[in-house]
Amino acid sequence: MTTTSTSAADGEADQPFIPQIDLDRDSADPLYRQISQPLEELILSGALKAGRLIEDEVSMAQRLSVSRPTARRALQDLVARGLLTRRRGAGTRVTPSHVRRSLSLTSLNDDLVKSGFKPHTQVMSYQVRLANDEEAALLHCEEGHEIVRIERLRLIDERPLAFMSNLLRADIAPSLTQLSQFGLYACLDERGLRPVAAEQAIGARSANDADASRLAISAGAALLTMQRTAYDAREQVIEYGSHVYNAALYSFQFNLTAN
Repeated sequence: MTTTSTSAADGEADQPFIPQIDLDRDSADPLYRQISQPLEELILSGALKAGRLIEDEVSMAQRLSVSRPTARRALQDLVARGLLTRRRGAGTRVTPSHVRRSLSLTSLNDDLVKSGFKPHTQVMSYQVRLANDEEAALLHCEEGHEIVRIERLRLIDERPLAFMSNLLRADIAPSLTQLSQFGLYACLDERGLRPVAAEQAIGARSANDADASRLAISAGAALLTMQRTAYDAREQVIEYGSHVYNAALYSFQFNLTAN
């Protein structure tokens, strides 16, 4: 199998990229993989830039003499791996650049904006309730204290990047309307609440069915996890957050120095 490119100049992002692929129909390698693999290599090498439009599955199926489900699976395989993004009316495009975030006491929303992305937030759940013993321990408050549990989905270019769950005391929690428009830390800052210290743990796990549905990825895909307890200058807990990130789009950066 060989692959060549008939792509136009980099500036012509809206002209569909049409890969010239010679399929080996006697190979044990499935046809969809013979299509997706060379596209994957072009994306990872940087030959296909972020935002580049890819030939649609109907045209691809006809041109390569394969079934439409085969062409669809080839593209969907790359979508599931975070390399392509499919949007109604916009076609299939190379996914925007991977987000690399340094470890610091900052807001994800603010960091994305500073990095040139256009984040969008969907508030999935906003619950006011009385803290159980576990929640009270996380917020360093009394059991039965009124708290707010917030679940949000953070997207970049309409692609889910992170699912975020946060706990706050009800007396300092931003409103649902505020959280729909601004990042959590920006909302807290409006109330004069600024985190000055935090305990944070980074981990990794595989996506379960709920994660897959929220982040539009395959079950079993790699996730990064983060739990953070943020404190104010009086050493009181401002918020506790438990977040999961699509590892195909997101990573943490550590800056190290010698002793």
